[in-house]
Amino acid sequence: MGIAAGTAAAAPLVSRAAPATAAAAATAPAPATWAVRPFPLDQVALGDGVFRRKRDLMLEYARSYPADRILAVFRANAGLDTRGAQPPGGWETSDGNLRGHFAGHFLTLLAQAYADTREAALKSTLDYVIGALAECRQAFAEHGSPRPSHPGYLAAYPETQFVLLESYTTYPTIWAPYYTCHKILRGLLDAHTLAGNAQALTLASGLGDWAHSRLARLPRAQLERMWSIYIAGEYGGMNEALADLYALTGRAEHLTAARCFDNTALLDACAADRDILDGRHANQHIPQFTGYLRVFDHTGEERYADAARHFWRMVAGPRTYSLGGTGQGEMFRARGAIAATLGDNNAETCATYNLLKLSRQLFLRDPDPAYMDHYERGLTNHILASRRDARSTSSPEVTYFVGMGPGVVREYDNTGTCCGGTGMENHTKYQDSVYFRSADGGTLYVDLPLAATLRWPERGFVVEQTSTFPAEGVRTLTFREGAGPLDLRLRIPSWATTGVTVTVNGVPHPAAAVPGSHLSVSRSWRPGDRVQISTPYRLRIERALDDPTVQSVFHGPVLLVAQSPAQGFRAFSFYRDFTLQGDLAAAIRPEGRPQYFTTHGLTLAPFFVADSTRYHAYFRRTEPVVVFGTADSGVPNRARGDGLTFLDVLWAGAPFASQARFLDAVRALADGWQAEGRLTRAERDAVVAAAVRANLRR
Repeated sequence: MGIAAGTAAAAPLVSRAAPATAAAAATAPAPATWAVRPFPLDQVALGDGVFRRKRDLMLEYARSYPADRILAVFRANAGLDTRGAQPPGGWETSDGNLRGHFAGHFLTLLAQAYADTREAALKSTLDYVIGALAECRQAFAEHGSPRPSHPGYLAAYPETQFVLLESYTTYPTIWAPYYTCHKILRGLLDAHTLAGNAQALTLASGLGDWAHSRLARLPRAQLERMWSIYIAGEYGGMNEALADLYALTGRAEHLTAARCFDNTALLDACAADRDILDGRHANQHIPQFTGYLRVFDHTGEERYADAARHFWRMVAGPRTYSLGGTGQGEMFRARGAIAATLGDNNAETCATYNLLKLSRQLFLRDPDPAYMDHYERGLTNHILASRRDARSTSSPEVTYFVGMGPGVVREYDNTGTCCGGTGMENHTKYQDSVYFRSADGGTLYVDLPLAATLRWPERGFVVEQTSTFPAEGVRTLTFREGAGPLDLRLRIPSWATTGVTVTVNGVPHPAAAVPGSHLSVSRSWRPGDRVQISTPYRLRIERALDDPTVQSVFHGPVLLVAQSPAQGFRAFSFYRDFTLQGDLAAAIRPEGRPQYFTTHGLTLAPFFVADSTRYHAYFRRTEPVVVFGTADSGVPNRARGDGLTFLDVLWAGAPFASQARFLDAVRALADGWQAEGRLTRAERDAVVAAAVRANLRR
């Protein structure tokens, strides 16, 4: 992939004056179903750190990429002058069956970037693209061949793909026409709601009218068969975008069109909590459930919300790799199949983009910290890692698949692909889930530890969160402006199991900080008040669900990967190095650079450092014999039915306050394993004798 030589890459970003389409950004009122509300992008500013540096790389691309290249396929379809510009490439070519999708992502990129920075040049480019799309739509409506069935139709190809889908034509004869339509519609909505472009709403409304005219006349059985077709029936988040359009226009046709996208068989199964995901295309289905939540907001039909909640639980955990991504070769695999599916084509980045959107939408309706625990994992270890740490004005430089198998490498670029499109969006909205507020405005949720400043004009507060996350787990909230009562809800991440402290103006907060919960700090705040939250990082492992010997290592929330080109699992053994603390720090040593470690002669690096080094996200844990330091019992370290070995169970009880406590734990466990038939009497005695000989320091 990439941009071919001789294209218009060096052409001016804008080739004529942008039309005056600016208006105040307008969003629909938050639904009554939302227990918490997000803050607009322009009210939250990223602070210094790695997230801002990644964002700035994408802003440079947004400022520089020629808008006429994005528009070339639309102008060609409308019979207009393409101004010498070539399409971006990848799937975005003059004859590609997905052409036009990249323009929608580009609009969202510009809208998010403008909402964040208020740079006039970004707004000018966005307005220029919208104005040109309006010209294309009008020209195609008047002179298209064949003429569109409705004047609201807007695409970079004739309606042929949509007609063929209605007769169940399969991929690759057609690709995913409604997927492409969704990207355009979403980009138009973002251009309106984030950047105040009124013309974008006119175009979006017309596209919604066209979708209604095309789909509302079709029998439900025909629609259901269409949406069940692999790839060709993929429609992205059309139901979400149409529901959002309905919230802005109030036109019943737009909500009716959203419900035309009910993928009924899967919807009903998930509503009933029946897991039928194995073998289904992951990214084809994840955004459907975000759409179902938006339809629920407008209809109150609980089956839509039930389906979304159950679907999330089927994926987030049972089908999630350690970086927070899902899928093998774009497909969902069997529930719990993690070790069995590791390769070079795991974790499509689009799928993580959409699963984080779904997590966020679920959180708005039910502020369960589990949703934001998952969000933090995926954001920190997949999305942050998906943008190459290098400048480019010709490519978004993002990942498609992110392999989880041994010795794989990340590949970047993805100009014109689906992940190239969502990748442009990922890195210009990092701040959208740091803060939330309750529906009544009396509570402020702080759910991500990114450095970011909130301006909350309705309450008069300016709250700054400073942190070096993901470098360390200490953050400070400072009330810069405003005064009055407010309940702070601070998410204590599930990985923060020891040593968590919260202080208010230097005084320890009396309530316990429970991992995986929100800690409430309520008071009347004044300028200068400070809350410090310390969630110390510890080295820890996570086991694959289907094979506990296949493991990943984390430093707090940060996935560490072993740098090695070897194509087989690296074997790691840690327990023989343990002290009474039972801490991996005894076996995994700091390398010298922050968040870099060494073990077994290999460097462990934070995965969010995005380069082309071959890596291992999982290793094979091998602890064959029960050993305590230098004291070897000679007894096999057998596993029980759940895959946990004797040493796994023993060290799960660490730290031990003294050698005597350690001996008590060994005796009790050995007695239990003998009683259950996993140790003979002689083996039990050998294990206890080795523990007696061991001299494990604190």
